[in-house]
Amino acid sequence: MLNHETLRSYCLNKKGVTEDFPFDEDTLVFKVMGKMFLLTGINNTVLHFNAKMDPELIPQYRDKYADIQPGYHMHKDHWNTIIAGNNKIPQKELLWMIDHSYEQVIKGLSKKERDTLAKMK
Repeated sequence: MLNHETLRSYCLNKKGVTEDFPFDEDTLVFKVMGKMFLLTGINNTVLHFNAKMDPELIPQYRDKYADIQPGYHMHKDHWNTIIAGNNKIPQKELLWMIDHSYEQVIKGLSKKERDTLAKMK
């Protein structure tokens, strides 16, 4: 089951990922090469997070799962808020959405940044 600790561990195990609290003491942000790919509130009772998604995929996921909503305080065409703590979305899908968000951000990096990332362990 995905919880705050497993989410954090999963994100930090990805190449080039850092974490910080740039907005407030509650909003944990995960970045790859300095670019946000996931945000979560660490004090929320029910785990939810914002993740980036290909705009062409967003409608199908929002239609499929009531617990996937337009990204709270984010660009709604590119970000979703995913309520993971209700256990209504299979963990396999949740992990895919985290991976997809990470990959979407990597696609937007410069070639130099992607090359630097590729050389990281």
